[in-house]
Parts: sequence; structure tokens; C-alpha cells
Amino acid sequence: MTDDLMVDPAVLREQVRDKYREVAAEPQRTFHFHTGRPLAARLGYESAAVDALPDRAVESFAGVGNPFALRSLAAGERVVDVGSGAGFDSFIAAGQVGPTGQVVGVDMTTEMLDKSRDTVAMLGLDHVAFREGYAEQLPVDDGWADVVISNGVINLCADKRAVFDEIRRVLRPGGVLQFADIANGRPVPTEAMRDIDLWTG
Repeated sequence: MTDDLMVDPAVLREQVRDKYREVAAEPQRTFHFHTGRPLAARLGYESAAVDALPDRAVESFAGVGNPFALRSLAAGERVVDVGSGAGFDSFIAAGQVGPTGQVVGVDMTTEMLDKSRDTVAMLGLDHVAFREGYAEQLPVDDGWADVVISNGVINLCADKRAVFDEIRRVLRPGGVLQFADIANGRPVPTEAMRDIDLWTG
């Protein structure tokens, strides 16, 4: 861990992975955050797009906002979804870019990847793929993406500079970042920032 990071990235990743492993396996459970279709409705996703998806594509959704509220994606765009989870935002993106576009979801949780890959196979979406990886080390070529989306993930990364450097690397010149996340506008005491339990709690 470098001196300027508040918590150990590897330890934080493991805690985040443990939590989202539960969300993938037991989406009907109650968590300290909202999930599923009620959350998608609360965040303003287009109901027709959400209703068209099977339960397994929506039930483990745990975002904090709607990155598509910033603008709809265009047909043919290439999209990277950072921290794609069970694939909800990737599936919404797939509907917007259509079969001439491409969507690559990146996640670090095996259970989420298994769920998203099973769902994409069930839906027959040949233009969507899910890859294992970290937000700080995206398995995507330089300049490949027209758009990067992310939803409630960057706040869970210890090294935000590394995340934004990676996003910039995979975006083409003039590409667009559309993300929803949690930000605190008031100063946080250093001892609180070093308390890893507060990052995931």
C-alpha cells in the first residue's frame, strides 16, 4: 500500500467482493443498500427497458444512480462498464447501442461474472461480453471505448487516481465518461478515512 492511500486496496477489494458475492447469490436478502427493480425505478431508469429484462438481469442491481440520465448511448457505440456486477447497466447499454455496438462489462467478483455471463448467453446478446478485472487494471485495449459507464463503484476503490487513469486510457480521444457515484461534500476526518469498515458499511 502506498503512503497516500487511506486503506489497503487488496483488503478493501476482498471486503467488497464478499459483500457483492452475497448480492449475487441471495438477491432477495435485505442489505444496507437498495437492490433490484424497486431501485431501478427509484433511480429513474426507463421502465420499458427494465421490464424487458428477466429477473436474473435486474435482481442483483445495486447502483446509486442512473448513468444514462446524463445522455442516452448512440447506436454503434463501444462501451465499457466498470464494475458491471450482474450486468444490469451493461444490458441497458446493450439495448441502447444495438447490435452494431459493443459492450464490455468488467468485474472482480466471480459470482457476479458467472451470473452476468449466464444471462448474456440466455439473452443471446452477441455484442456483450464480461471480463474479470479491476477498475484500476481494466482488461480493455487503449482507446477502444467511445463511452465508459460506472455505477457506485469508484467510491469503493482505494486508488481513485488509478481508476480515472485507466478510464482515460481505454477511452478514445473525445470519448465520454458517464458515471453515478457517492461523493461527500464535507471534510472527512483522516481516522475515519482509514477505517476500512466505513468504506463498505
